[in-house]
Amino acid sequence: MKATGIIRRIDDLGRIVIPKEIRRTMRIAEGDPLEIYTDRDGLIMLKKYSSINELSDFAEACAESLSQHSGHITCIVDKDRVIAISGGLKKEFYDKKISNALEKAINQRAEITATRKDVSFVPILDDEDPNTGTYNSELIAPIKAQGDVFGAVVFLSPNKKMEKIDEVLAQTAAELLGKHAAFGLL
Repeated sequence: MKATGIIRRIDDLGRIVIPKEIRRTMRIAEGDPLEIYTDRDGLIMLKKYSSINELSDFAEACAESLSQHSGHITCIVDKDRVIAISGGLKKEFYDKKISNALEKAINQRAEITATRKDVSFVPILDDEDPNTGTYNSELIAPIKAQGDVFGAVVFLSPNKKMEKIDEVLAQTAAELLGKHAAFGLL
C-alpha cells in the first residue's frame, strides 16, 4: 500500500476529507459510493463501489453472449475498469483502467458509434494510443438505471463497421445490466 504523508482529522460527525489529489488520482467524484473495509490490525481501507462489478459473473456471461451474436469483441466496463470481455483481446483489456475520455462519455450518458478516423472516437483504455490499436470501429452504450450511470457495454471490431442492429443489441444489453445493477442497490 502506498503512503501519501497526508494526515486528516475526523470531525465531530465522524467525517474525514479525502484529499483532492487522491480523489483526482483515484477518480472519486462527489456522490460516488465507497466501500469501507477493516482488518484485525486496525487498518481502514476505502474502495470505490461498483454495482456492475458485483454482477461480474452475469456481466461475463452477457459479454460472451453479446460477442457470439454480434460477432464483435464485447467489453463491459464500470466507471473505472473493464470488468468483462469476450471475443478476443482478454489480456489486453480485462481489469485495465478505462480512459478519461470513456469515463467522461459514460458520465455524459453518451451513446457513441465511431471509427478510429472519426473525431468522436473514444479510446477505451487509459494507456491506449488513439491513432493505433487492434480495433478500428467502436460502439459505446451507457449502462444506466434510476437516474444513475454505472458503466457501458462496448463493442469493438478490427474491420467491420457497426450497424443499427449492433446499436439495438448493445442498448438492450445495457438496459438489462442497468436493471440488474439497480436491483443490486435496493
